[in-house]
Amino acid sequence: MKVFLDTNVLASAFATRGLCSDVLREVFASHDLYTSLEVLEELRSVLKNKFGFPEDLIKKIFLLLQREAKTACTQEQVEIHIKDKSDIPIVNAAMAAGCHVFVTGDTELQELAGIENLKIISPRKFWDIIKIR
Repeated sequence: MKVFLDTNVLASAFATRGLCSDVLREVFASHDLYTSLEVLEELRSVLKNKFGFPEDLIKKIFLLLQREAKTACTQEQVEIHIKDKSDIPIVNAAMAAGCHVFVTGDTELQELAGIENLKIISPRKFWDIIKIR
């Protein structure tokens, strides 16, 4: 399955132990991980400024993501009605890559439920789905 993890899921996966880190490990092991340049820029900022990660650790994380994830590019913009306009190119990148699932902790995005063929779900719902299989 093609899976796009939002910045908040990736940041939680690298900064804490718990559901998001379990989700990331499972995606690495059994699915295709997608990201975007927007997510990577935001992730670098969050890891450095919010969690205080040193630059050498951030570089290691980015090497891992470079090796394990495919970077999707936003080609055309589908109109999405959300407050945080910075999320629009991120969701569009997931759609452009043909991802099946967009996993996010952002409740506004979760309320969209899906756009075209892209399901937008929480980390918990994603975990429940993949553990049933």
